[in-house]
Amino acid sequence: MSIKFSIEQSLRERCSFAAARSNFTSGSDKPSNFLERCIEKIELLERDVGAFVSIDLESARREAEQSDARWHAGNPLSIIDGMPVGVKDVMETANMPTEQGSPLFKGWKSGRDCAAVAALREAGAVIVSKTVTTEFAATQPRGTRNPWDLDRTPGGSSSGSAAAVGIGMLPGALGSQVIGSIIRPASFCGAVGYKPSVGGVNRGGSFDGFSQSCTGALGASLADTWNMIRAITARAGGDAGYIGVTGPEALPSPNLPSKIMVLETAGWELVDETTRQTLENVLSKLGAADIECVGRRDSKVVEAIEEAILDSVAISRGINAWEGRWPLNSYARDMDAAKLSDPSLERLEEANKMSQEEYAGLVARRVEARQVFAAVQQEFSCSITLSAVGAAPMELKSTGNPVFTVPTSLLGVPTVSLPVLTSDNLPLGLQVIGFEGQDADLFANAREIEKIVLENS
Repeated sequence: MSIKFSIEQSLRERCSFAAARSNFTSGSDKPSNFLERCIEKIELLERDVGAFVSIDLESARREAEQSDARWHAGNPLSIIDGMPVGVKDVMETANMPTEQGSPLFKGWKSGRDCAAVAALREAGAVIVSKTVTTEFAATQPRGTRNPWDLDRTPGGSSSGSAAAVGIGMLPGALGSQVIGSIIRPASFCGAVGYKPSVGGVNRGGSFDGFSQSCTGALGASLADTWNMIRAITARAGGDAGYIGVTGPEALPSPNLPSKIMVLETAGWELVDETTRQTLENVLSKLGAADIECVGRRDSKVVEAIEEAILDSVAISRGINAWEGRWPLNSYARDMDAAKLSDPSLERLEEANKMSQEEYAGLVARRVEARQVFAAVQQEFSCSITLSAVGAAPMELKSTGNPVFTVPTSLLGVPTVSLPVLTSDNLPLGLQVIGFEGQDADLFANAREIEKIVLENS
């Protein structure tokens, strides 16, 4: 099945909680009605898309009714009070299993919420479902289909979150990224994707412990995405040792960037001419808005950054292999190795061949790349590139090439995928990249960039 896609169609399909919030204040709508509209969409589409591992509608309806009462009394817990949310299934939830996309953890319950989910509940969000993840948030897909074309991958590892939000079954969902697990599926499914600065969101209770990994969000709009993450960090902060994402409770005010760095990354050679022209058209629109766009052929500084991030995929995968040795070695030894996928066993084999010195060398290269990138933050407002090499591939056994997303994970910087482009009449994200710890500034710039691109489409 393929659904006719256009940016206008995508905007209609996505259901923004932030856009509906004023109706809760006026009394013309209420969170329980919003939830029922989401449930109608789930009942219509979920059988084909397969975005969810488990759904708890009884609890969701009860929580939405409690939110109704708070909005009616003029006392909501936050601006996301009543917002239906999905949770990537590597994050613990008290009322639903956390299976990590693995048969080893089928039906496993911790009986508690992870830090991000606990914070969402404190803010009044309605936890609807656990969304499908690839095995251990890594490589092996677990059945979700792209909602715009069921023969294509939704991307991964935040597969279910991206599919559910991109087609309007939910206004927001949690994801995580260590390679490309938020930005790439957001691009493929037509959702907004946000990977915060490294350490930006508390990962307590999330089975995603790599040093590059971040908890983030996929949303129907920039506002939905930002509002979710700020509601979490205001209550749970960042990882240990990190303050976490800061800024206004609601979406930051727009700010026109003055100078943008255009990054090709190692992915540029894989992009077809039509998609390259799509990005060139964006640059023309930005230039017409008096934004200076600077690429590697215009600046030795940008060329140095391109060189620093050229091997992002190899460096990141090496770091992840070493860091993933545990718990994969104990899963294989102490549990049932037959329930591990071939990619997991291959990663374990790679890790077992590595030395601590090799790992140290890779981390040193990451530190160097981060220093090179951070050195230009006084010159540039932000950077842009594509979120993927093109539309979602026509296959379900792969999550697609992450080459455009890995650099931001390596650099530890915040990035947003804006669903404002198309490729082969399917979604393609425009990636807007900020500097570490400047997530609010990134969103302020992304608002203006989104407006410019959409107004001139």
